[in-house]
Formats: sequence, C-alpha cells, structure tokens
Amino acid sequence: MRDIQNEEDTREIPLQKVGVRNVKYPVSVLDKSKKIQQTTATVDLFVNLPHNFKGTHMSRFIEVFHKYHTDISIQHFLEMLEEIRTKLDAEKAYGRIEFPYFIEKEAPVSKAKGFMQYQCSYEGEVGETQKFYLGINVPVTTLCPCSKAISESGAHNQRGTVRIKLLYKDFFWLEDVIKVVEDCASSPLYSVLKRQDEKYVTEDAYDNPRFVEDVVREVVLGLKKFNFDWFSVEAENEESIHYHNAYAYTEYSKRD
Repeated sequence: MRDIQNEEDTREIPLQKVGVRNVKYPVSVLDKSKKIQQTTATVDLFVNLPHNFKGTHMSRFIEVFHKYHTDISIQHFLEMLEEIRTKLDAEKAYGRIEFPYFIEKEAPVSKAKGFMQYQCSYEGEVGETQKFYLGINVPVTTLCPCSKAISESGAHNQRGTVRIKLLYKDFFWLEDVIKVVEDCASSPLYSVLKRQDEKYVTEDAYDNPRFVEDVVREVVLGLKKFNFDWFSVEAENEESIHYHNAYAYTEYSKRD
C-alpha cells in the first residue's frame, strides 16, 4: 500500500517534534517497599522530522512503548526512546510520562495507615547525548512565621506544593527524596489522622514555621546530599488569608 508519510516534502521546513500526546497507558514502576507498583501514565512521545519527510509513523510510538510499559524504570525509559529513534530513523527522540505514585504512610501518633499520592514525571531525550529528568510534586503544610510572630495566639497555615525536577545521575528511590522534601516544610500531609495525630501535626507545624522561601532553601540543602548535578525547586502555597498564592523558585548546578 502507498506510504504517504515516507513521501518527499518539498517545503524544506524541518520539524523539531512530531509524535503522539496524551496517551493513557498502564505502567509498572519501581517501589522501594513493594518492589513494583502498578499505576497509569499519561504519555508523550516525539521524534524530530527532517525537512524532506512528509510525516512520521504514529503507530510505531505505541508499539515500542507497549514493549516497555511493564517495567518503565529510568534505564528502560531511555532504552525505549533509543528504540523509537532508531525505528523512525530520527536524529533525536523525546519522551515524557506523568503518573501518580502512591506511598503508604502511618499517622505520627496513632500509626493509622493510608495512601498518599505524589505526582511524578519522567522526561528524556536521546540523540548524540542522553538526558533524563525526574519530576516530583510533594504536597506539604506550611505555617507563616510572620503570622506566628505578630499574633497573640495562633498563626495561619496552608497547604502547599513543592515541585522538584532532577537531572538523573545515579540511582535513588523516590521515597527517599520525598521524605527529604516533606521534612523541609512545617509538616507533612497525611491521608488518615486521628485526634491525637491532628494535635501532634498542628503543634509540629507551629513549632516549624516556614515561608515558601524557607522551604525552597531547605530543600536545596537536603537535595545536595544526593549528589545531583542539577535540580530545580519551586514551592507554592495556596494562601489561607490572602487572595493569591505565595511562590519561590531556584535552580542548583554543581558547575555554579
């Protein structure tokens, strides 16, 4: 049959990325305590398209990804992109998957158990060189230091999100990085809290007030222990007494 995608295009305009977006797919990722965790990913896969080709073969992206979806570890993710690049005869291949990752957490006093969700992402590029980034969104609680300092009783607090993006170098567990981030906030979040837990969490946050600026700086110090060559950290609070969000961002590089 006629293969229009392989026919020549005469407009002489190369395309940086062509492929598939927003593909929903079941995947398996590594889990520190249970070895493997089943979850569902949203997948974007691309290659570059030289100026002389009319199109690419979209079905091949899914065919290759299907081979790897039962073990989408970091190394296999890059291998998958290299196979896509080779099969589509491209110079570069790009991929991004986003998925919810669940960790079972115990309440601090009652030890009641429940699952917390953390939105994670893999983002990779293969060509002459390889790059791989891992992103994690960590929900936290922060308590305002200014509110605590000027109020005769109490202080306002709010839920916030810390988003980190890491340039992969050596193996690490998601759980270990998440723990570092949670320890830098006023308090972690939990899915199950009894009354005695609520008392503990409230008082713990009060004893550890944090601006978004504090959270970002503390996370940078914590992530330096992992020997990453580059990472970014941003914190955003859904302010409880202001009609705006509070925000802070920074990047760290060993070369700086």
